[in-house]
Amino acid sequence: MSTPRPLPVPDEVSAPYWAAAAQHTLVIARCSRCASFVLPPGQTCPHCHSVDPRFRFEPVSGTGTVRSWTVVRQAFLPGFDAEVPFVLVDVELTEQSELRMIGRLLDGPAAALRLGDRVSVAFEDVAPGVSIPAFTLGAPA
Repeated sequence: MSTPRPLPVPDEVSAPYWAAAAQHTLVIARCSRCASFVLPPGQTCPHCHSVDPRFRFEPVSGTGTVRSWTVVRQAFLPGFDAEVPFVLVDVELTEQSELRMIGRLLDGPAAALRLGDRVSVAFEDVAPGVSIPAFTLGAPA
């Protein structure tokens, strides 16, 4: 029997993100002061430096471009032994310059990747009611 993958443990701040992911919707925190997206949200807004950013999670397109990637060939966490090798992509989301997210690439070999390739969000259903954002090559027109 294989070891199950670790699951996210939502806290007060991240609960809306994980609840939306379970519905296959990508949401990102947005500062109510300057309207910048922030991932992950912290105590202050890194854009306007507000100490009271009142982040609210808003749906985003989930499309973006590949900035970088790496091939994971060794499982460093339990539950990933059967998954290696896999590709992690660093994606700049369309909604905002420098809004970056890292996730698994669910299709296509690393040899086929190029900087600037378009990707779209997809979701891995890892347990009942738990989905993890990931990416697939291509973006809807």
